[in-house]
Amino acid sequence: MSLLRSIVVDDEPLARELVEGYVNQTPFLESAGSYPDALSAMEAIRNGMQAELLFLDIQMPNLSGLELSRLLPPEMKVIFITAFEQYAVEGFRVEALDYLLKPVSYADFLSAAQKAQRQFELERGAVKANVSVEERSIFVKTDYKIVQIHLDSVLYLEGVKDYVRIHTDDGPVMTLMSMKAMEDALPDTRFIRVHRSFIVNLDRVTTIERNRIVFGKVYIPITDSYKDRFMEILSRRLL
Repeated sequence: MSLLRSIVVDDEPLARELVEGYVNQTPFLESAGSYPDALSAMEAIRNGMQAELLFLDIQMPNLSGLELSRLLPPEMKVIFITAFEQYAVEGFRVEALDYLLKPVSYADFLSAAQKAQRQFELERGAVKANVSVEERSIFVKTDYKIVQIHLDSVLYLEGVKDYVRIHTDDGPVMTLMSMKAMEDALPDTRFIRVHRSFIVNLDRVTTIERNRIVFGKVYIPITDSYKDRFMEILSRRLL
């Protein structure tokens, strides 16, 4: 596997240097730099700085790590670093891969980094779906068996950690794969990603309101990172 380009963002110099040192001594990570605050990291990203993994402090002046994570491109993954355990729940709400509690030990750092490595392996095609466009179906592994799912029956797909939950007319089906691998396998003019955790079947969408897609009692948000693509495809069908 190729190296994961990683950056460290922390306003505490000693904490930043410690984690950057961990990055440099981990064989599958490559340091792409470190930043003393979220604003400078955001500016670097907007100016083309390439990174896949961010080790991101939560409490920082002006712009917090949580706020920065919501502005990142969807392909960038975040591992939060915090001195306060209560931030863990909020971290997972913004889909962080993991969180590290200060002072960070190398054992905990390595465990979180390996989790990120596994996630990127999934997204780079370590697990793939077999799709037949002609038959309009997919075959996925679930519960030690392979099942066929007709695309017409799919309402939406939901990312749940390392799994994808496929919501169909007959109920949900769980399969071990990444959202990126699933997104790449499905017809991209029909199955549209609207959120880090959701892909919708445009053929089954009946109501869109206030930047949300409504499936019965389920409301799926359309986030800014995916809104332009979704609206572009939707406009082809809009009268």
